[in-house]
Amino acid sequence: MISFTCDYNEGAHPEILRRLQETNLMQVPGYGEDEFCESAKQNIRSAAGCPDADIFFLVGGTQTNATVISSMLGGCEGAIAADTGHIGVHEAGAVEFTGHKVLTIPQKEGKIEASALSGYLQSFYADESCAHMVQPGMVYISFPTEYGTIYTKRELEDIGRVCRQYSLLLFIDGARLGYGLASRSCDLSLKELAGLCDVFYIGGTKVGALCGEAVVFPKGNAPKHFFTSVKQHGALLAKGRLLGLQFDTLFRDGLYFRISRSAVDAAERLKDVFARNGIELYIDSPTNQQFVLLDEKTRALLDGHVLYEIWGRVPDGRVIARFATSWATTDSAIDELEARLRTGAQSCRP
Repeated sequence: MISFTCDYNEGAHPEILRRLQETNLMQVPGYGEDEFCESAKQNIRSAAGCPDADIFFLVGGTQTNATVISSMLGGCEGAIAADTGHIGVHEAGAVEFTGHKVLTIPQKEGKIEASALSGYLQSFYADESCAHMVQPGMVYISFPTEYGTIYTKRELEDIGRVCRQYSLLLFIDGARLGYGLASRSCDLSLKELAGLCDVFYIGGTKVGALCGEAVVFPKGNAPKHFFTSVKQHGALLAKGRLLGLQFDTLFRDGLYFRISRSAVDAAERLKDVFARNGIELYIDSPTNQQFVLLDEKTRALLDGHVLYEIWGRVPDGRVIARFATSWATTDSAIDELEARLRTGAQSCRP
């Protein structure tokens, strides 16, 4: 059985495991006050071109989104997100649980358009009763999006201008940031992305680490008592060394970017496999998540041999299936998938 269900099926990159073993018996302070966390912060500041950045290590993506949003917004404010946005769909209401509403607007291929954002805000403030409503305080976007698409530098700049016009914060969810930056379609660097937002995070869980996310406030603009807020939200790890050492390893010698590129290369190969075997793309994703349309015959062919995720159905009855590669995806797994598809194609010949 091979699995393409998600990009955190495996444990951690071997280099991380090696360093965990080497440092296992070292005694260091807890809660992120250790030398590994400090080294990781310096490495990330250098990679992101933010020498004054405030950086915090949190345990997972849902905790990160809820903590960042609740700590940066006022009590009556909400976060604007695409109607497919992770915080509004796949986080069990974690943001709302903190008392902040997710304000959804339409998306196009997973992305918010600056014009749609501007139109939403114009309509909101034109409403004479808007003072009785949840106030927009932040724009939340994912890079890559939930459909594996990425924003261009121009699109982020345009969204940023709208945010500044309406005094909104811009928060970039980077759970899969490495895979977005590694895409051949990406036209901006980590340094440029950091300069376009108020806060972002670098995903470790889905990009080679056992767990953990690195929250970056690029201008040294962390909210007051953010560390305490992290603990209050259950996102603080007592053995902070675990997170710090992992990010220190990922951001040494460009490992984070190299393993991200390998996942994207694997996804491009997957895309070629689908094309050769007549499998239609649902959306043309340039990152490690590939979405295709599968009929019942193809699903039966893969059943019991290949795992993937179902994301919905289209009117003709086919399912939208997600195949995700990761830093650990092997050529042999892709070869096995193609062999299954070819077996089905051959059985259809007269």
